[in-house]
Amino acid sequence: MRHGARLLLALFLSLGAAGPGACGPGEGTQAEKPAEKAPDPAVQARLEKAASVDTARVKSADAEPQNWLSYGRTYDEQRFSPLDQINASNVQELGLAFATDLLTDRGVEATPIVVDGVMFLSGPWSVVWALDAASGEELWFYDPKVPKAYGQKACCDVVNRGVAVYGGKVVVGTLDGYLVALDAKTGKEAWRVDTLIDRTQPYTITGAPRIVDGRVFIGNGGAEYGVRGYFSAYDVNDGNLLWRFFTVPGDPAKGFESPALEAAAKTWTGEWWKIGGGGTVWDSLVYDAELDLLYVGVGNGSPWNRKLRSPEGGDNLYLSSILAVKPQDGTLVWHYQTTPADNWDYTATQPMMLADLVIHGEPRKVLMQAPKNGFFYVLDRVTGELISADKYILATWASHVDMLSGRPVETGLADYMGAPALVMPGAPGGHNWQPMAFSPQTGLVYFTAMDLPGLYENDVDFVYKPGAWNTGTTFAHTTDVPPESLAGRLLAWDPARGRPKWAVEHWGPWNAGILATAGGLVFEGTGDGFVRAFKADDGALLWQAPAGTGVIAPPVTYSVGTEQYVAVAAGWGGAFPLFAGRAAKAAGVTSVGRLLAFKLGATGRLPPPDALPPPPEPPPLMEASAEDILKGRTLYNTYCGVCHGFGAVGGGVVPDLRHAAPQTHAQWQEIVRGGIRADGGMASFAQWVSEADANLIHAYVIKRAHEGDVPPPD
Repeated sequence: MRHGARLLLALFLSLGAAGPGACGPGEGTQAEKPAEKAPDPAVQARLEKAASVDTARVKSADAEPQNWLSYGRTYDEQRFSPLDQINASNVQELGLAFATDLLTDRGVEATPIVVDGVMFLSGPWSVVWALDAASGEELWFYDPKVPKAYGQKACCDVVNRGVAVYGGKVVVGTLDGYLVALDAKTGKEAWRVDTLIDRTQPYTITGAPRIVDGRVFIGNGGAEYGVRGYFSAYDVNDGNLLWRFFTVPGDPAKGFESPALEAAAKTWTGEWWKIGGGGTVWDSLVYDAELDLLYVGVGNGSPWNRKLRSPEGGDNLYLSSILAVKPQDGTLVWHYQTTPADNWDYTATQPMMLADLVIHGEPRKVLMQAPKNGFFYVLDRVTGELISADKYILATWASHVDMLSGRPVETGLADYMGAPALVMPGAPGGHNWQPMAFSPQTGLVYFTAMDLPGLYENDVDFVYKPGAWNTGTTFAHTTDVPPESLAGRLLAWDPARGRPKWAVEHWGPWNAGILATAGGLVFEGTGDGFVRAFKADDGALLWQAPAGTGVIAPPVTYSVGTEQYVAVAAGWGGAFPLFAGRAAKAAGVTSVGRLLAFKLGATGRLPPPDALPPPPEPPPLMEASAEDILKGRTLYNTYCGVCHGFGAVGGGVVPDLRHAAPQTHAQWQEIVRGGIRADGGMASFAQWVSEADANLIHAYVIKRAHEGDVPPPD
């Protein structure tokens, strides 16, 4: 990282620039860019050529393996590259070709798009770069100027997973709900449309758009806060809305938008629409070029607690479902629900991929997904028929999936209505948004899996709070997660046999997406700061390089001229480093955003990290009884823990409040309730937190500062 940016980061942390917030994901830096230079006509011509991507090119992506034309490289999103200059016999010769500073200290999750030697990359706060893919030199930069206070509405960091390139445009969804098309030559806005049905609702966009036949598909997030999910199609030429598909029914008194929603409404009870219902489409969208179908992964309910959401039961379609729709008009063709009546935030928004496999001696056109709930699904992508569903991690909520009905068989061990329940997996899932890869050479699917339990407890005092977390579960008794209770691994899964072929254990649970190549390699980054290459057939570690930060985004590979590159956008962040406290801190990394590119024979080195100043001494303990401290802990966990870390232990992304500067303590009320740091992402919580409540939170945080990382027993 350039010295100036690191200095800015050090200054920010030394000032304690963020106070508490249920979603301090708004907090953090995106450094200012220098003044723009006059456009270079030669560079503009090169950019225009590079952005001349259309549906035909993506369908024929294997004919130009030097490029990475779309989110998963090909429409089937297998993330397998035919390039093999870098292979199992020479991967040890990989070295750092360049490292480009992304001037951010927030989570970086984007997949770079590379076309004809130009890379298009998005970053936190929905910023976009065009870079020279052989040097990392910036060609243009775009900042949509997302209001930093909007980060309060983002459940899981202010991330962006990528752009789409099509017809001379670079299209990106912004955190505050806009879809923007940029002129690929200049980075200037060609059009900008508001995707939100209600701008007062806490919707966000973090996922990458997909484009097929001139239609841009995009969904959104926000189910934790109480919204109604949907996804939409826009015209890439002018941004006009073409159609919209709501994933859960609205108020029956107002009628239903489609026959699919009328049918879905029969699976709901009560007055679910008053809290939205959920079902946001915040990540996976996959196009089947052979069948001309769009597959859509749908998220969790709002609230999570199904007894509050639909008190008399019901499956609650289309929550936690995979939908197959016609891309021309959004007509539903089939659906499959992975977790009927979801009660644990078991989204089906996780990456999907398409393949043709031989299963039990029969060729099948399949869709594969490893959603949060712990089962690996193989579906017939023509009909939606379940082919197999096998556990890829320990999952205590269900014993198995019944093959006749296609439904999971719940064990009862995860029922938290009468008493708190420790459930595997927890809300982050056995696998989250990190993309999978499939190698046709080995027939294996590679993905990052994790063992991460969740404590669920019925919120008996639940009252809907617009704009706040509304899960129907309480975090009141949640503490920070001990590192020794968690695990993570790179898993090589045999989808034809429904079992793992091999696994490699990692430092912990939060690691990167995957790339597979014809060189017999699997590339993955890790949360503890490495980029690694494994042998695809047996998982042997062949190479590794330091990243200087946690890596969670998936690598890509491309070639410029005669040289193949492997590149990854690195930067520690996302949901786990925000809430997981001690466990996330155990990764031992700093949140620094950078693009890393490697090639054979390169000898680059990352600069040593600048030393950050030691945290200030905590102020004296406040006068507070044991009961006050307990109330403060409950309030902290409810409004602050999901971002600043449960147990008041920061995970290394937003500021650890135990180490706040004296100025932060002096201005506690003005920060928490007055919103004086809204421009840094810490918006006011006055509508939920009273002055007395803010003081109780303050007393708890100061007490935790004196106790250290490990909280005392209850």
